[in-house]
Amino acid sequence: MNNHAAHTAHTAHAAHAAHAAHAAHGGNRPGGLSVSEHGYSLDLDAPILTAGTRTVGFRVIGPDGQAVTEFVPEHEKELHFIAVRRDTAGFQHVHPVRDEKGTWTTDLALEPGDWRFFADFHPAGHDGTLTLGIDVAVAGPYDPRPLPEATRTARTGEYTVALVGGLVPGEASELTLTVSRNGRAVTDLEPYLAAYGHLVALRVGDLGYLHVHPEGEPGDGVTAPGPDIAFVAVAPSAGTYRLFLDFQHEGVVRTAEFTVRTTEPAATPAHEDHHAHHGHH
Repeated sequence: MNNHAAHTAHTAHAAHAAHAAHAAHGGNRPGGLSVSEHGYSLDLDAPILTAGTRTVGFRVIGPDGQAVTEFVPEHEKELHFIAVRRDTAGFQHVHPVRDEKGTWTTDLALEPGDWRFFADFHPAGHDGTLTLGIDVAVAGPYDPRPLPEATRTARTGEYTVALVGGLVPGEASELTLTVSRNGRAVTDLEPYLAAYGHLVALRVGDLGYLHVHPEGEPGDGVTAPGPDIAFVAVAPSAGTYRLFLDFQHEGVVRTAEFTVRTTEPAATPAHEDHHAHHGHH
């Protein structure tokens, strides 16, 4: 890595860390907990749906009461749409299509149960991204699944993804996900949404939506196309989180899922004596 590339990577890291720290500020409130924020609201065609593959329509209503039709693209898209059942099953990250009047449509595969839909977007004229969330009921017999155990590895088809790093309440921390296929490191990941992976983190209990930022980007002269994909994330509180990594290889986008519990903030050497009374684990 040359000095310029190293400086650029360091600057990007600092910017992401600062943004993550900012996200941790303000009451440690994750996104997606409200259907309306800063004058913007998520308006769904139908809050009750039937199971199966369904076309879902919605609008983002702006402060003027009209559907928003101008967005600032983030990670190559004007709007990211996430659907997940309340038990964290059925995760889908899709990219709806918008008509000129501001109505978005997308297809989702829905099983019976209580769902949460998220829209992540940056409306033109607003000073940043917003994540709005809305509850949706899918009719039919509901068999909620228990939360998967906390794990450091996830399998999806022939692929295994290993997780290094953790979530620390109120602190920006780095997460590295390493992709292998049948025991061999994958070194030719394909760019997906201007990164080699897209990570969504949701807080178990209320599905609070964390802001997670990829480290580096394809073509920056620094970031390798696997096997490692690095992110910076902030856990707004202690607890359990579900992580969903989307990555693309050989033209197919796959999703690896993890359950992660937060760890205590690391004690600095100067404060070790202060923590000594907690005893050794």
